[in-house]
Amino acid sequence: MIFPRRESCAFLLLLATSPLYAQTPVSFRNEVMAVLSRAGCNQGVCHGNLNGKGGFKLSLRGQDLDFDRTALTRDALGRRVNPQRPDLSLILLKPSGQVPHEGGVRFGVQSEEYRILRDWIAQGMRIDPPTAPRLTKLVVTPIERYIIRPADELTVQARATFSDGTTTDLATLAVFESTNPKIDVSRTGHVQSTAPGETTIVVRYLDQQATALLAFVPERKDFAWQRPKGDNYIDTHVNARLEKLRVNPSELCSDIDFVRRAYLDLIGLLPTPDETRVFLASPNRAKLINALLERPEYADTWALKWADLLKVEEKQLDKTGVKVFHGWIRKSVADNRPLNEFARDLVASRGSTYKEPASNYYRALREPQIRSEAFAQVFLGIRMQCAKCHNHPFNQLTQNDYHQLAAFFSRVDYKILDNQRKDKFDKHEFVGEQIVIMINTGEVKHPVSGAVLAPKYLGGAVVKLDVKSDRLLLLADWVAAKQNPYFARTQANRIWYWLMGRGIVDPEDDFRQSNPPVNGPLLDALAKDLTEHQFDQKHLIRTIMNSRTYQLSAIPNATNKDDETNYAHTIVRSLPAEALLDAISQVTAVPATFDGYPSGTRAAQIPSLPSLHRKETLNAGTKFLRQFGKPERLLACACERSDNTTLAQALQMLTGPLVNHAITEPDNRIGKLLKAGKANGEIVEELFLAALSRMPNDRERSGLVMRIESASNRRAALEDVLAALLNSKEFLLRK
Repeated sequence: MIFPRRESCAFLLLLATSPLYAQTPVSFRNEVMAVLSRAGCNQGVCHGNLNGKGGFKLSLRGQDLDFDRTALTRDALGRRVNPQRPDLSLILLKPSGQVPHEGGVRFGVQSEEYRILRDWIAQGMRIDPPTAPRLTKLVVTPIERYIIRPADELTVQARATFSDGTTTDLATLAVFESTNPKIDVSRTGHVQSTAPGETTIVVRYLDQQATALLAFVPERKDFAWQRPKGDNYIDTHVNARLEKLRVNPSELCSDIDFVRRAYLDLIGLLPTPDETRVFLASPNRAKLINALLERPEYADTWALKWADLLKVEEKQLDKTGVKVFHGWIRKSVADNRPLNEFARDLVASRGSTYKEPASNYYRALREPQIRSEAFAQVFLGIRMQCAKCHNHPFNQLTQNDYHQLAAFFSRVDYKILDNQRKDKFDKHEFVGEQIVIMINTGEVKHPVSGAVLAPKYLGGAVVKLDVKSDRLLLLADWVAAKQNPYFARTQANRIWYWLMGRGIVDPEDDFRQSNPPVNGPLLDALAKDLTEHQFDQKHLIRTIMNSRTYQLSAIPNATNKDDETNYAHTIVRSLPAEALLDAISQVTAVPATFDGYPSGTRAAQIPSLPSLHRKETLNAGTKFLRQFGKPERLLACACERSDNTTLAQALQMLTGPLVNHAITEPDNRIGKLLKAGKANGEIVEELFLAALSRMPNDRERSGLVMRIESASNRRAALEDVLAALLNSKEFLLRK
């Protein structure tokens, strides 16, 4: 306790009668720390920075109470607080703007934040006794609300429940944040929107977070819910939300759009002209889905998605490792191996990277922390990286959680039998067989305290180990269990993302309190369905694709034209690099070639692009894939795969050597049609069917035939038609 110096009798009498001493003692943990967070003092851009600000450092977001109390009361000779004259304390003068403060005014002299800090200083800067109540629950209301305009405001209320059963309103203690910059929330939780839109209000208090999902809905006085038919539970959940948003879904897509969409999504190819004709003659969508799921190209395309996540790349795995690992992944997809067993095989893997393909999973993950981060992101949908150095700012994950998960991987080691890497100075390159092994020693220590940390499941208890315990097997069994709270939701959301273009949680591998699902009941239902069907990936794909929601048109209506998150219409997106290149090869009937792979290999069949070396030149096919966003696979996520359109890509399609060679190759599709004696109208129809999966309309047919017949060079005119089709939005986009 710090005692004030002797003061005048009048001042002592004033203190004795002051309400400061009559009030309940201020809690340092529950009130002072909350004020520091609310004012932003302990954020990373301020005094919570690694090096602090202006010589004053606090723990990031208040994760270390003892450190912060010492910094406030003892650091810099205690000059930040003045218990004799609290109003002259620097921690009051600076944030209230009474003296210059680089961080600006954080609260006013008449504010509740000022009162709490002043009372705490006046009361002797008490530390909470061991019996002081602790936060047990944070409740936010409303959890979800649809506000119909002209109403444009609402107050989010937050209450804390403590271990002694007491509750407290947090309007002046919690931090309120809006995830939509166009919708404002005040410091006390008052939300106001100037235009229709949706937001999540994230409420933070001490070490807990809660959210409120708000939608400001246009009035639409003439709105009438069209009661669209639902084909399964997916439509039920999607339509329930759309009705509340006063949004009608688009109509079903045409059979032409559906056949192209289904082929691209499931097998990464366009339907051939004959396949299109057969389907359009007798369009049975469910039958087509079932047939495509049994095609070998399905395994090629969906193995690519997993290869992106599992870092199947040559630099660390070498060519042999890539080949055997990709082959194992593809076989798992082809065999429809249950996703939880697939995950168990990977997590528990070990042995020769040439003879035990799954062990290549660890070959690219060389440290316990990197293994832990990749594991959490791929299988649990959690990005752990922020918790490595401090408690996670956007999730209820602590620094201990991070390192205790990493402790499962601390005994993974390698026997490097050979390494013939090309770049002797690159320690991340490996060329040669390795053996992934488990050793008997190796622990993870807390980076601050140095304490050895025992393995602990996320959200679970510390694992009890004995000398015979196999940490990887324990973790593998945990992640594969039906009761695992993360795995099914993550994989269901990822499959939804792959088919729909946007996750219910988006990004699809970033589950956290501050990023809730846009449709929680839908995600719950998908996860339950996946679990009840033994983690059958094909079953969930089939269920999603047979829903009306998947089969909606990309053409918006008046009510859903601004919707990008609630699946009221199909999201138009670019073809991935492999599908685009294979489509060009299909339409032109000229296969692309790739470095190190035999002629006839499709882009979707390539396990990995060759690693880059300064003296090597890449052929046109490999360059094309890199230029159109095929990832290097340096990260354990789909975020590396780019679908942004660039000027270089446009030039590649217009003047690039690969496309131009395919168009002008004498024996390409045009050449074959000419040799077969086809008329100009027939050739135009065939090119349209091959590229766009539809016949040309009357205007297109007559205009193009007229142009061809009036040209001095028939072949050149047909090449112009083909080039125009390959550069059309209709060809380049999946809709």
